[in-house]
Amino acid sequence: MSTLVREVSKSEQAYTWLRSRIASHAYGPGYRLVLSGIARELQMSVVPVREAIRRLEAEGYVTFERNVGAYVSLIDEDQYAHTMQALGLVEGSATALSAPLLDHDALARAEQINDQMRALLDHFDAHRFTQLNQQFHAVLFEPCPNPHILDLVHRGWARLSGIRDTTFAYVPGRARHSVEEHEQILQLIRDGAEPLEIELSARSHRWRTRDAFLAARHSHTSEEGR
Repeated sequence: MSTLVREVSKSEQAYTWLRSRIASHAYGPGYRLVLSGIARELQMSVVPVREAIRRLEAEGYVTFERNVGAYVSLIDEDQYAHTMQALGLVEGSATALSAPLLDHDALARAEQINDQMRALLDHFDAHRFTQLNQQFHAVLFEPCPNPHILDLVHRGWARLSGIRDTTFAYVPGRARHSVEEHEQILQLIRDGAEPLEIELSARSHRWRTRDAFLAARHSHTSEEGR
């Protein structure tokens, strides 16, 4: 039993290490993950490394191809754009429907999370920022009384699981604008703004992140082609 516990612990260590490398772009899209090399660097056998990579594959961070092996998943721009477009629509609607149900404590919680995000701006940690970003939005959309819309929001976030960290890691400047837009959405809710105004603000916020990411991707691709 003790051997199994140690092995599970090593698998978790390998998972955390690999995920942080992917999140920080130390291992960018397309980077080959050689099990033996990673195992040597982490001073462990390939077994826990293989388990960690399988877990990352299930989450969408890693792709495995026969005769190629494992590598950091490439970003499908069309899938990303379509997912963000759809998420903007349903999350905007869910936030607007939730607004009347958000009490003082909920709004204070959202503001506290946004303050934590602001504190990260000078010493940016894309992974932590992304976690807090999801927590912030969850406070605003989870009370949505329409279970079908809420389910669509959850599905949209799940589809982004493999590239959430990449978004802010790739466009760190977007993080500051994101925090500012969070403040605007909170203020609209506090002021009892019309549901449509809240919905459009939340939708625009999501789509601005999409546009910033795609613009950065295209710029980066153009530079590589020179």
